[in-house]
Amino acid sequence: MPGSALPQDQMSPSPTSSAGRIRRQLSPPAAFAALAVVFILFMAASSAPSPLYVVYQQQWDFSATTLTTVFAVYVLGMIAALLVLGALSDHLGRRPVLLAAIALEALSMVLFLTADDIPVLLTARLVQGIATGAAMTALGAALADLNPAHAPHRAGVVTGAAPTFGLGLGALGCGILVEYGPHPTRLVYALLLAGLVLAAAVLVALPETAQRRPGTARSLLPRLRVAPQLRPDVFGLVPILVASWALGGLYLSLGPSVAVGLFGLSSHVVGGLVVTLLTVPASLTALALRTWPTARTLALGASLLLAGTAVALTGVLEHSLVTAALGTLIAGIGFGGSALASFGTLARMAAPSERGELLSVAFVISYLSFSVPAVIAGAAVTHTGLHDTFVAYAATVAFLSALALLAQWLRAHRTPGRKVCPQA
Repeated sequence: MPGSALPQDQMSPSPTSSAGRIRRQLSPPAAFAALAVVFILFMAASSAPSPLYVVYQQQWDFSATTLTTVFAVYVLGMIAALLVLGALSDHLGRRPVLLAAIALEALSMVLFLTADDIPVLLTARLVQGIATGAAMTALGAALADLNPAHAPHRAGVVTGAAPTFGLGLGALGCGILVEYGPHPTRLVYALLLAGLVLAAAVLVALPETAQRRPGTARSLLPRLRVAPQLRPDVFGLVPILVASWALGGLYLSLGPSVAVGLFGLSSHVVGGLVVTLLTVPASLTALALRTWPTARTLALGASLLLAGTAVALTGVLEHSLVTAALGTLIAGIGFGGSALASFGTLARMAAPSERGELLSVAFVISYLSFSVPAVIAGAAVTHTGLHDTFVAYAATVAFLSALALLAQWLRAHRTPGRKVCPQA
Protein backbone atom coordinates (compact mmCIF):
# COMPACT_ATOMS: atom_id res chain seq x y z
CA MET A 1 0.00 0.00 0.00
CA PRO A 2 1.20 3.61 -0.40
CA GLY A 3 3.40 4.66 2.46
CA SER A 4 3.99 1.10 3.73
CA ALA A 5 7.54 0.90 2.42
CA LEU A 6 10.56 3.13 2.64
CA PRO A 7 11.63 5.33 -0.27
CA GLN A 8 14.05 3.81 -2.76
CA ASP A 9 17.00 5.89 -1.55
CA GLN A 10 16.63 4.28 1.90
CA MET A 11 16.05 0.77 0.63
CA SER A 12 19.09 0.73 -1.68
CA PRO A 13 21.77 3.02 -0.28
CA SER A 14 25.10 3.39 -2.02
CA PRO A 15 27.77 0.77 -1.22
CA THR A 16 30.09 3.34 0.34
CA SER A 17 27.59 4.35 3.03
CA SER A 18 25.14 1.47 3.43
CA ALA A 19 26.78 -0.53 6.19
CA GLY A 20 27.10 2.26 8.77
CA ARG A 21 23.83 3.96 7.89
CA ILE A 22 21.61 0.88 7.98
CA ARG A 23 23.04 -0.19 11.35
CA ARG A 24 22.15 3.22 12.79
CA GLN A 25 18.59 3.19 11.47
CA LEU A 26 15.59 1.84 13.30
CA SER A 27 13.61 -0.94 11.68
CA PRO A 28 10.16 0.12 10.41
CA PRO A 29 8.29 -1.50 13.37
CA ALA A 30 10.70 0.07 15.89
CA ALA A 31 10.44 3.43 14.14
CA PHE A 32 6.63 3.25 14.22
CA ALA A 33 6.66 2.50 17.95
CA ALA A 34 9.18 5.28 18.61
CA LEU A 35 7.05 7.81 16.73
CA ALA A 36 3.99 6.80 18.75
CA VAL A 37 5.90 7.36 22.01
CA VAL A 38 7.20 10.73 20.81
CA PHE A 39 3.64 11.72 19.85
CA ILE A 40 2.51 10.91 23.41
CA LEU A 41 5.47 12.84 24.84
CA PHE A 42 4.59 16.00 22.91
CA MET A 43 0.97 15.85 24.02
CA ALA A 44 1.89 15.08 27.63
CA ALA A 45 4.13 18.15 27.63
CA SER A 46 1.30 20.26 26.22
CA SER A 47 -1.10 19.35 29.05
CA ALA A 48 1.43 19.36 31.88
CA PRO A 49 0.86 23.07 32.68
CA SER A 50 -2.90 22.53 33.20
CA PRO A 51 -2.73 21.51 36.90
CA LEU A 52 -0.19 24.30 37.42
CA TYR A 53 -2.48 27.08 36.21
CA VAL A 54 -4.13 27.23 39.63
CA VAL A 55 -0.67 27.37 41.27
CA TYR A 56 0.51 30.15 38.98
CA GLN A 57 -2.75 32.00 39.58
CA GLN A 58 -2.26 31.84 43.34
CA GLN A 59 1.41 32.81 43.21
CA TRP A 60 1.10 35.65 40.72
CA ASP A 61 -2.49 36.73 41.42
CA PHE A 62 -3.89 36.93 37.88
CA SER A 63 -7.47 36.67 36.61
CA ALA A 64 -9.31 33.83 34.88
CA THR A 65 -9.01 35.83 31.64
CA THR A 66 -5.21 35.75 31.95
CA LEU A 67 -5.34 32.05 32.80
CA THR A 68 -7.17 31.13 29.60
CA THR A 69 -4.95 33.52 27.62
CA VAL A 70 -1.93 31.51 28.79
CA PHE A 71 -3.79 28.39 27.68
CA ALA A 72 -4.76 29.89 24.32
CA VAL A 73 -1.40 31.38 23.33
CA TYR A 74 -0.14 27.81 23.05
CA VAL A 75 -2.86 27.07 20.53
CA LEU A 76 -2.08 30.31 18.68
CA GLY A 77 1.50 29.14 18.20
CA MET A 78 0.32 25.69 17.20
CA ILE A 79 -2.11 26.95 14.58
CA ALA A 80 0.50 29.33 13.16
CA ALA A 81 2.88 26.38 12.84
CA LEU A 82 0.22 24.21 11.23
CA LEU A 83 -0.53 26.90 8.66
CA VAL A 84 3.10 27.67 7.83
CA LEU A 85 4.91 24.41 8.53
CA GLY A 86 2.16 21.82 8.04
CA ALA A 87 3.34 20.68 4.60
CA LEU A 88 7.06 21.17 5.26
CA SER A 89 7.77 17.50 5.99
CA ASP A 90 6.22 16.61 2.61
CA HIS A 91 9.13 18.53 1.03
CA LEU A 92 12.10 18.31 3.44
CA GLY A 93 11.36 14.91 4.92
CA ARG A 94 9.90 13.82 8.25
CA ARG A 95 13.12 13.47 10.27
CA PRO A 96 14.56 17.01 9.97
CA VAL A 97 11.20 18.58 10.79
CA LEU A 98 10.75 16.34 13.83
CA LEU A 99 14.26 17.02 15.15
CA ALA A 100 13.74 20.78 14.78
CA ALA A 101 10.39 20.50 16.59
CA ILE A 102 12.03 18.63 19.47
CA ALA A 103 14.69 21.35 19.74
CA LEU A 104 11.98 24.02 19.98
CA GLU A 105 10.05 21.97 22.53
CA ALA A 106 13.21 21.65 24.63
CA LEU A 107 13.63 25.43 24.50
CA SER A 108 10.09 25.86 25.81
CA MET A 109 10.90 23.54 28.73
CA VAL A 110 13.88 25.71 29.62
CA LEU A 111 11.62 28.79 29.55
CA PHE A 112 9.10 27.04 31.82
CA LEU A 113 11.91 26.12 34.21
CA THR A 114 13.00 29.77 34.50
CA ALA A 115 9.54 31.39 34.38
CA ASP A 116 8.84 33.76 37.26
CA ASP A 117 6.22 36.02 35.69
CA ILE A 118 3.42 36.06 33.12
CA PRO A 119 5.45 37.28 30.08
CA VAL A 120 7.94 34.40 30.35
CA LEU A 121 5.11 31.92 30.86
CA LEU A 122 3.33 33.25 27.77
CA THR A 123 6.55 33.01 25.76
CA ALA A 124 7.10 29.43 26.89
CA ARG A 125 3.59 28.43 25.86
CA LEU A 126 3.92 30.19 22.50
CA VAL A 127 7.19 28.40 21.70
CA GLN A 128 5.68 25.12 22.85
CA GLY A 129 2.70 25.64 20.58
CA ILE A 130 4.92 26.24 17.55
CA ALA A 131 6.96 23.13 18.35
CA THR A 132 3.89 20.96 18.81
CA GLY A 133 2.22 22.22 15.64
CA ALA A 134 5.35 21.48 13.62
CA ALA A 135 5.64 18.02 15.14
CA MET A 136 2.04 16.84 14.91
CA THR A 137 1.62 16.77 11.15
CA ALA A 138 5.10 15.30 10.62
CA LEU A 139 4.39 12.62 13.24
CA GLY A 140 1.01 11.78 11.74
CA ALA A 141 2.44 11.62 8.22
CA ALA A 142 5.45 9.53 9.29
CA LEU A 143 3.19 7.07 11.09
CA ALA A 144 1.09 6.73 7.94
CA ASP A 145 4.27 6.23 5.88
CA LEU A 146 5.41 3.41 8.18
CA ASN A 147 2.03 1.71 8.46
CA PRO A 148 2.52 -2.08 8.46
CA ALA A 149 0.94 -3.75 5.45
CA HIS A 150 -0.94 -6.27 7.61
CA ALA A 151 -2.68 -3.46 9.60
CA PRO A 152 -3.23 -0.64 7.09
CA HIS A 153 -5.30 1.51 9.47
CA ARG A 154 -3.01 1.34 12.50
CA ALA A 155 -1.59 4.82 11.91
CA GLY A 156 -5.07 6.31 12.12
CA VAL A 157 -5.68 4.51 15.42
CA VAL A 158 -2.42 5.83 16.89
CA THR A 159 -3.03 9.33 15.56
CA GLY A 160 -6.47 9.29 17.17
CA ALA A 161 -5.42 7.73 20.50
CA ALA A 162 -1.99 9.26 21.17
CA PRO A 163 -3.14 12.89 21.61
CA THR A 164 -5.83 12.05 24.17
CA PHE A 165 -3.65 9.55 26.05
CA GLY A 166 -0.76 12.02 26.15
CA LEU A 167 -2.99 14.84 27.36
CA GLY A 168 -4.28 12.70 30.22
CA LEU A 169 -0.84 11.35 31.12
CA GLY A 170 0.69 14.82 31.24
CA ALA A 171 -2.07 16.33 33.35
CA LEU A 172 -2.22 13.48 35.86
CA GLY A 173 1.55 13.08 36.11
CA CYS A 174 2.01 16.79 36.68
CA GLY A 175 -0.77 16.83 39.28
CA ILE A 176 0.95 14.05 41.24
CA LEU A 177 4.33 15.78 41.06
CA VAL A 178 2.85 19.12 42.16
CA GLU A 179 1.07 17.52 45.11
CA TYR A 180 3.81 15.21 46.34
CA GLY A 181 7.09 16.17 44.67
CA PRO A 182 9.58 18.96 45.35
CA HIS A 183 9.70 22.20 43.34
CA PRO A 184 6.10 21.99 42.00
CA THR A 185 6.60 24.47 39.16
CA ARG A 186 9.96 23.07 38.06
CA LEU A 187 10.23 19.28 38.44
CA VAL A 188 7.78 18.28 35.70
CA TYR A 189 9.55 20.42 33.13
CA ALA A 190 12.96 19.01 34.06
CA LEU A 191 11.64 15.47 33.54
CA LEU A 192 10.05 16.39 30.22
CA LEU A 193 13.28 18.03 29.08
CA ALA A 194 15.16 14.81 29.81
CA GLY A 195 12.54 12.88 27.83
CA LEU A 196 12.96 15.21 24.86
CA VAL A 197 16.73 14.73 24.86
CA LEU A 198 16.19 10.96 24.78
CA ALA A 199 13.59 11.32 22.00
CA ALA A 200 16.03 13.34 19.89
CA ALA A 201 18.68 10.66 20.30
CA VAL A 202 16.22 8.01 19.10
CA LEU A 203 14.86 10.03 16.18
CA VAL A 204 18.36 10.59 14.79
CA ALA A 205 18.11 6.91 13.81
CA LEU A 206 14.65 7.34 12.23
CA PRO A 207 14.55 6.10 8.62
CA GLU A 208 13.47 8.87 6.28
CA THR A 209 10.12 7.95 4.72
CA ALA A 210 9.42 10.98 2.51
CA GLN A 211 11.25 11.84 -0.70
CA ARG A 212 12.61 15.37 -0.89
CA ARG A 213 10.76 17.34 -3.52
CA PRO A 214 10.79 20.93 -4.78
CA GLY A 215 8.48 23.68 -3.58
CA THR A 216 9.77 24.03 0.00
CA ALA A 217 9.59 27.83 0.04
CA ARG A 218 6.14 27.85 -1.54
CA SER A 219 4.90 25.35 1.06
CA LEU A 220 5.63 27.92 3.80
CA LEU A 221 2.93 30.27 2.52
CA PRO A 222 0.07 30.05 5.04
CA ARG A 223 -2.83 28.18 3.53
CA LEU A 224 -5.46 25.60 4.24
CA ARG A 225 -6.08 23.41 1.24
CA VAL A 226 -8.15 20.29 0.78
CA ALA A 227 -8.07 18.53 -2.58
CA PRO A 228 -11.49 18.75 -4.30
CA GLN A 229 -12.04 14.99 -4.28
CA LEU A 230 -11.49 14.89 -0.50
CA ARG A 231 -13.70 17.82 0.48
CA PRO A 232 -17.04 16.00 0.99
CA ASP A 233 -15.43 13.59 3.48
CA VAL A 234 -13.48 16.33 5.27
CA PHE A 235 -16.46 18.69 5.53
CA GLY A 236 -18.57 15.85 6.89
CA LEU A 237 -16.11 15.49 9.78
CA VAL A 238 -16.09 19.17 10.79
CA PRO A 239 -19.06 19.07 13.23
CA ILE A 240 -17.66 16.15 15.22
CA LEU A 241 -14.18 17.68 15.31
CA VAL A 242 -15.59 20.97 16.63
CA ALA A 243 -17.79 19.30 19.27
CA SER A 244 -15.16 16.92 20.64
CA TRP A 245 -12.25 19.35 20.77
CA ALA A 246 -14.38 22.16 22.23
CA LEU A 247 -15.13 19.76 25.08
CA GLY A 248 -11.41 19.03 25.46
CA GLY A 249 -10.68 22.75 25.64
CA LEU A 250 -13.24 23.16 28.41
CA TYR A 251 -11.61 20.51 30.59
CA LEU A 252 -8.00 21.48 29.99
CA SER A 253 -8.53 25.20 30.56
CA LEU A 254 -11.21 25.32 33.28
CA GLY A 255 -11.47 21.72 34.52
CA PRO A 256 -9.04 22.05 37.47
CA SER A 257 -10.61 25.40 38.41
CA VAL A 258 -14.07 23.78 38.43
CA ALA A 259 -12.78 21.03 40.73
CA VAL A 260 -11.45 23.65 43.16
CA GLY A 261 -14.05 26.41 42.81
CA LEU A 262 -17.29 24.43 42.43
CA PHE A 263 -16.57 21.19 44.29
CA GLY A 264 -14.00 22.40 46.83
CA LEU A 265 -11.36 19.80 45.86
CA SER A 266 -8.04 21.42 46.62
CA SER A 267 -5.71 18.53 45.73
CA HIS A 268 -3.62 19.11 42.61
CA VAL A 269 -3.94 15.41 41.85
CA VAL A 270 -7.68 15.92 41.51
CA GLY A 271 -7.01 18.76 39.05
CA GLY A 272 -5.03 16.32 36.93
CA LEU A 273 -7.67 13.63 37.32
CA VAL A 274 -10.31 15.95 35.87
CA VAL A 275 -8.38 15.99 32.59
CA THR A 276 -7.45 12.31 32.81
CA LEU A 277 -11.05 11.25 33.37
CA LEU A 278 -11.86 12.70 29.95
CA THR A 279 -8.75 11.78 27.98
CA VAL A 280 -7.76 8.28 29.14
CA PRO A 281 -11.21 6.78 28.36
CA ALA A 282 -10.87 8.53 24.99
CA SER A 283 -7.58 6.80 24.19
CA LEU A 284 -8.80 3.39 25.43
CA THR A 285 -11.93 3.77 23.30
CA ALA A 286 -9.83 4.49 20.22
CA LEU A 287 -8.00 1.21 20.78
CA ALA A 288 -11.13 -0.80 21.60
CA LEU A 289 -13.15 0.38 18.60
CA ARG A 290 -10.38 0.16 16.01
CA THR A 291 -12.17 -2.62 14.08
CA TRP A 292 -15.51 -0.81 13.94
CA PRO A 293 -16.77 0.75 10.70
CA THR A 294 -16.23 4.49 10.53
CA ALA A 295 -19.90 5.44 10.28
CA ARG A 296 -20.85 3.44 13.36
CA THR A 297 -17.90 4.83 15.34
CA LEU A 298 -18.79 8.41 14.42
CA ALA A 299 -22.42 7.89 15.40
CA LEU A 300 -21.43 6.37 18.75
CA GLY A 301 -18.90 9.14 19.39
CA ALA A 302 -21.39 11.93 18.74
CA SER A 303 -24.10 10.21 20.82
CA LEU A 304 -21.83 9.71 23.84
CA LEU A 305 -20.44 13.24 23.58
CA LEU A 306 -23.99 14.52 23.81
CA ALA A 307 -25.02 12.17 26.62
CA GLY A 308 -21.83 12.61 28.64
CA THR A 309 -21.84 16.38 28.44
CA ALA A 310 -25.49 16.44 29.51
CA VAL A 311 -24.75 14.17 32.50
CA ALA A 312 -21.72 16.25 33.53
CA LEU A 313 -23.80 19.42 33.26
CA THR A 314 -26.45 17.82 35.48
CA GLY A 315 -23.76 17.00 38.03
CA VAL A 316 -22.64 20.61 38.18
CA LEU A 317 -26.20 21.93 38.44
CA GLU A 318 -27.00 19.48 41.25
CA HIS A 319 -23.57 19.83 42.85
CA SER A 320 -23.05 16.08 42.55
CA LEU A 321 -19.39 15.17 42.09
CA VAL A 322 -20.20 11.54 41.23
CA THR A 323 -22.65 12.56 38.49
CA ALA A 324 -20.20 15.09 37.05
CA ALA A 325 -17.41 12.49 37.04
CA LEU A 326 -19.66 9.90 35.38
CA GLY A 327 -20.64 12.39 32.69
CA THR A 328 -16.99 13.22 32.06
CA LEU A 329 -16.14 9.54 31.64
CA ILE A 330 -19.02 9.01 29.17
CA ALA A 331 -18.02 12.11 27.23
CA GLY A 332 -14.43 10.84 27.17
CA ILE A 333 -15.56 7.63 25.48
CA GLY A 334 -17.38 9.76 22.91
CA PHE A 335 -14.27 11.89 22.46
CA GLY A 336 -12.19 8.79 21.76
CA GLY A 337 -14.64 7.38 19.22
CA SER A 338 -14.81 10.73 17.46
CA ALA A 339 -11.03 11.11 17.28
CA LEU A 340 -10.54 7.54 16.06
CA ALA A 341 -13.04 7.82 13.24
CA SER A 342 -12.02 11.34 12.22
CA PHE A 343 -8.25 10.92 12.09
CA GLY A 344 -8.49 7.33 10.89
CA THR A 345 -10.50 8.54 7.90
CA LEU A 346 -8.04 11.35 7.19
CA ALA A 347 -4.98 9.11 7.48
CA ARG A 348 -6.42 6.74 4.87
CA MET A 349 -7.83 9.13 2.32
CA ALA A 350 -4.73 11.18 1.45
CA ALA A 351 -1.86 10.26 -0.83
CA PRO A 352 1.61 10.31 0.81
CA SER A 353 2.45 13.70 -0.73
CA GLU A 354 -0.78 15.20 0.69
CA ARG A 355 -0.76 13.78 4.22
CA GLY A 356 1.01 16.61 6.00
CA GLU A 357 -1.20 19.23 4.38
CA LEU A 358 -4.48 17.40 5.03
CA LEU A 359 -3.62 16.68 8.67
CA SER A 360 -2.78 20.38 9.07
CA VAL A 361 -6.34 21.26 8.07
CA ALA A 362 -7.80 18.78 10.56
CA PHE A 363 -5.55 19.94 13.38
CA VAL A 364 -6.30 23.62 12.69
CA ILE A 365 -10.04 22.92 12.90
CA SER A 366 -9.55 20.87 16.07
CA TYR A 367 -7.37 23.34 17.91
CA LEU A 368 -9.40 26.40 16.95
CA SER A 369 -12.32 24.54 18.51
CA PHE A 370 -10.06 23.68 21.44
CA SER A 371 -8.95 27.24 22.15
CA VAL A 372 -11.38 29.92 20.97
CA PRO A 373 -14.33 28.80 23.14
CA ALA A 374 -11.97 28.40 26.11
CA VAL A 375 -10.70 31.98 25.77
CA ILE A 376 -14.27 33.27 25.55
CA ALA A 377 -15.09 31.22 28.64
CA GLY A 378 -12.14 32.68 30.52
CA ALA A 379 -13.36 36.20 29.83
CA ALA A 380 -16.88 35.18 30.83
CA VAL A 381 -15.70 33.79 34.18
CA THR A 382 -14.48 37.25 35.16
CA HIS A 383 -17.92 38.75 34.55
CA THR A 384 -20.46 35.99 35.20
CA GLY A 385 -18.64 33.55 37.48
CA LEU A 386 -17.30 30.03 37.06
CA HIS A 387 -20.60 28.21 37.61
CA ASP A 388 -22.63 30.07 34.99
CA THR A 389 -19.79 29.99 32.49
CA PHE A 390 -19.36 26.23 32.82
CA VAL A 391 -23.10 25.67 32.43
CA ALA A 392 -23.27 27.81 29.28
CA TYR A 393 -20.14 26.20 27.81
CA ALA A 394 -21.34 22.64 28.50
CA ALA A 395 -24.76 23.40 27.02
CA THR A 396 -23.05 24.72 23.87
CA VAL A 397 -20.93 21.56 23.56
CA ALA A 398 -24.06 19.43 23.96
CA PHE A 399 -25.71 21.38 21.16
CA LEU A 400 -22.65 20.94 18.92
CA SER A 401 -22.66 17.20 19.66
CA ALA A 402 -26.32 16.99 18.64
CA LEU A 403 -25.45 18.88 15.45
CA ALA A 404 -22.60 16.44 14.74
CA LEU A 405 -24.95 13.51 15.25
CA LEU A 406 -27.43 15.05 12.84
CA ALA A 407 -24.67 15.68 10.27
CA GLN A 408 -23.60 12.04 10.40
CA TRP A 409 -27.21 10.86 10.05
CA LEU A 410 -27.76 13.08 7.00
CA ARG A 411 -24.47 11.99 5.47
CA ALA A 412 -25.28 8.31 5.95
CA HIS A 413 -28.70 8.70 4.35
CA ARG A 414 -27.31 10.61 1.39
CA THR A 415 -24.84 7.80 0.68
CA PRO A 416 -26.79 4.67 1.69
CA GLY A 417 -24.77 2.28 -0.43
CA ARG A 418 -21.36 3.54 0.43
CA LYS A 419 -18.97 0.96 1.85
CA VAL A 420 -16.96 2.13 4.84
CA CYS A 421 -13.79 0.39 5.90
CA PRO A 422 -13.05 -0.48 9.52
CA GLN A 423 -10.44 1.45 11.49
CA ALA A 424 -7.78 -1.23 11.71
